[in-house]
Amino acid sequence: MNNHLMQLLRDWYPLRDKHLWVLGTVYKTEGPCYRKAGAMMLFNDLGQQFGLLSGGCLEADIQRQAARVMRSKTALTLTYDGSDEDDISFQLGIGCGGTVHILLQPILPELNYLSLDLVHDHLSAAGKGFYRQLVTTETAGVVAAEWHAYADIDVVDVHTNTRDKYRAELVEQGGQVWLQTPLSPPPHLLIVGGGVDAQPMVALAKNLGWTVTVWDSRPANARRDYFLAADHILRQPLEQLLEQPMAGHWDAAVVMSHNLQMDAEALKRLQGTGLNYLALLGPASRRQQVLQLAQLDSQPLAMPIASPAGFDLGAELPEGIALSILAECHAVLQGASGQSLNNVLTANAQLRETQ
Repeated sequence: MNNHLMQLLRDWYPLRDKHLWVLGTVYKTEGPCYRKAGAMMLFNDLGQQFGLLSGGCLEADIQRQAARVMRSKTALTLTYDGSDEDDISFQLGIGCGGTVHILLQPILPELNYLSLDLVHDHLSAAGKGFYRQLVTTETAGVVAAEWHAYADIDVVDVHTNTRDKYRAELVEQGGQVWLQTPLSPPPHLLIVGGGVDAQPMVALAKNLGWTVTVWDSRPANARRDYFLAADHILRQPLEQLLEQPMAGHWDAAVVMSHNLQMDAEALKRLQGTGLNYLALLGPASRRQQVLQLAQLDSQPLAMPIASPAGFDLGAELPEGIALSILAECHAVLQGASGQSLNNVLTANAQLRETQ
């Protein structure tokens, strides 16, 4: 299941006028919760669900409440308190023990589809912006949502590893409370090299909801039959790779052609791009060879190269190596430490004890 909003909207958009739809959004949480403010999910009158607002434990009841919204055509807010013995989530023994507040809104033509058609178009074109949803108003049940697009965000500002800066937040305006959620397209991964070991890399990245481009100019590699899930397969000469219009939208790249000269040329060209993660497959000794061929070994790198790439998972097979590299890539793109969550909790607890 893919929970990125872009994929949800791709499922919704062609069927938006054929069924009744409801948008479910987590607008506030307290304590431990599976998903945080800004998480979204779609429901329709066929009983279909797209996405998740919890770990799968609350969705059946939310679907029942969404049916009420379809009938009334008015917004509804729900609260599930995992610590309250009288709450349904506590009685069923589900949830993470925290409290989650959910907004349900009908998606109707007369409500301008909650601007989700605009969100769909902008995200499809690699646009970024803020999605605002009315949570409270003096008139109960009023439905409102807005899309505020901006052409670009300073790359340095977006990727400063301060995740809190770009999380959804409640804002007050004119006596009303709105949930303001920053939205951007899913990450776009470039894989340089279309060998057999690139197949699980593509499959796993697509399961994450990412856009994936595979480049390989060699006739025997990157065949569409073996990369059905890839969004784009490029075969032009390497020197023309960055001439692609999509090149400006790549967030990460993994260089894995298994050819020293090809890898060197790719690294050299990708050094001048706005990538946030650049990885080279292979051991440290190979990295040095590639950097020498690329004439990058005697100068500061404009962009750090993760090599050996990935986390130490003890992986030996292509599937495990793909997991290792994409885990590291995911952490970098999200501005996360990549540490064990248990170690983070332990360190935080020790810090509190010393204060």
